[in-house]
Amino acid sequence: MNTLTLKVPDLLNAQLNSYAKKKGLSKSEIVRLALAEYLSGADARFEGSFLDLAEDLAGTIDAPADLSMNKGHLKGYGA
Repeated sequence: MNTLTLKVPDLLNAQLNSYAKKKGLSKSEIVRLALAEYLSGADARFEGSFLDLAEDLAGTIDAPADLSMNKGHLKGYGA
């Protein structure tokens, strides 16, 4: 196993110490677990288009048809 050294702010170090004591784990183990979890989800969060990520929301609001195609609603905008 390789060694990684990092600097953390005092508050984060205090939180890590407290959490390690409460869980009965070493600080290294907590950081390894947190880093593995972060990296395993890093790619999944950004896969697909915005529509793909929000497809369960698309069409859930009762609203008029697309106003961007109605020239009457665009009067006064642009040149």
